[in-house]
Amino acid sequence: MYRLIWVLLLLCAVSSVQAQGYTLVIKGGTVIDPKNNIDAVMDVAVTDGKIVRVAKDIDARGALQTVDARGLLVVPGLIDLHTHVFFGTDPARAYDGGSASVPPDVFAPRTGVTTVVDAGCSGWKDFPAFKREVIEVSRTRVLAFLNIVGGGMRSPYEQDLHEMDGKMAGITARQNKDIIVGIKVAHYSGPEWTPVDEALKAGRMANIPVMIDFGGNNPPLSIKELFFDHLRPGDIFTHCFGQLSSREFVVDTLTHTVKPFVREAQQKGIVFDVGYGEISFAFSQAIPAVKSGFLPNSISTDMHIRSMNLAMRDLPNCMSKFLAMGMDLHDVIQAVTWNPAKEIKHEELGSLGGGYRAPGSREREIRSLRLYRLQDRRDAAFRLRDDGPGREDPFRSQRDCEANGVTQADAG
Repeated sequence: MYRLIWVLLLLCAVSSVQAQGYTLVIKGGTVIDPKNNIDAVMDVAVTDGKIVRVAKDIDARGALQTVDARGLLVVPGLIDLHTHVFFGTDPARAYDGGSASVPPDVFAPRTGVTTVVDAGCSGWKDFPAFKREVIEVSRTRVLAFLNIVGGGMRSPYEQDLHEMDGKMAGITARQNKDIIVGIKVAHYSGPEWTPVDEALKAGRMANIPVMIDFGGNNPPLSIKELFFDHLRPGDIFTHCFGQLSSREFVVDTLTHTVKPFVREAQQKGIVFDVGYGEISFAFSQAIPAVKSGFLPNSISTDMHIRSMNLAMRDLPNCMSKFLAMGMDLHDVIQAVTWNPAKEIKHEELGSLGGGYRAPGSREREIRSLRLYRLQDRRDAAFRLRDDGPGREDPFRSQRDCEANGVTQADAG
C-alpha cells in the first residue's frame, strides 16, 4: 500500500524573463490526467506560465529550468469541493466571516490544492463582503456555493425558514456566475423540506447544482425521498459517508451493504461527495462502500478550523485514506480533479490541457499542475483514523483503521 506526499516545488512562480525554448520542463514523472486519459511516464513543458505540451521525451535544451520528476506523480492542481474560507475574527459569526473558517492561502498551496470551493459560508445578504474580503484578494482560486440562508452559515439564521429565499439566492447567483457555482443547504434541524426546495428554486434559476448537507432530525429524513423526489441529476449529496444518529446512512449498519436505492441514485446522476469534516466521516460507512465498488464521485475535506486539526488534516491525507481502503490511484486523482471540475461546471479546470491560466494572476503561475510522491511502505503498519479523538458516538466504537503500509500524507 502507499501514501501520498505533496512535493512543494518553489518553481510555481515563474519569472517573466524571456528565454529561448520552454520556461520549464518537468521530466520523467508519472503523469495522471483523467480527463485526457493519460496515465504514463511523460514530460510536461511550460511556457509563460502555461502548460503547452505533455509528451514523452520533450527536448529540454534551452529551457530556463528543468525538474527531474522521476518517481513523482504529476497531476492537475487539486480541487477541494467542500471548504469553509470566509474567515474573520468574531466567534459569534462562526463560518460566515467568523473564526471557524480558514484563510484559503493558509492551507491550499502547501497541499497542492489550486482551487477551493467555499461550501455555503455566505448567503445572498453578505456575499458581497465575502467576495471583497476573501475571494478577490486570495492567491488561491476561490469559487463558492451560496448558502440558501440569507444571513449565512451561523446561528440563529440557519434555523430560520424565513431566511431561506430561493429567489434572492438565485438572483445573486446569476449576478455572480463567474464565482457562484451552486447553492448550499446546511445544518437545518427539522422535518421540513423548505431548505431543500428553496435551494432547488435558486438552482433552477441560475442553472447550477445544489449541495445538500442534510442537517438533522429525529427521526431522520429519508435520503431516498431526497434523491428521487427532490434532487436533480448533478445535485450533490455531501458528507456521504457520515454516520450520525440524526441522519440516514448510505450503508446499512446491520448488513454492512450499500442500500440499493443509493446505487440507483448515483446511476441517476446524484453526486456523492465525501466532505470529510470533523464528525462527518466514518470508516464503518466508507470501507464497505468502497470494497463493494460504490465510490465517491468527489473527495473533499470540509476544511475548517476544527477539522484541519483532527483526523481530516488535509486533502492529500483524505486521498491516502481512500487508497488505503482499496480505491484505485487513478480514481482517487479523478475524484479531486476532473470530477469536481465537471460537478461545478468549470471544465477549464481539473486537467493539464488547454493552457489555462487564471485571469488576474499576480505572477505567471502554473496553477493547474502539482507533483506528488507516492511512497510504497509495505514494510510497516500505520494507523489512520476516521474521526478526531474523544468522540463517544456509539457508531464510532471502531473508528481506527489499521492499514499495512499506509500513513497520513505529509505535506512538504
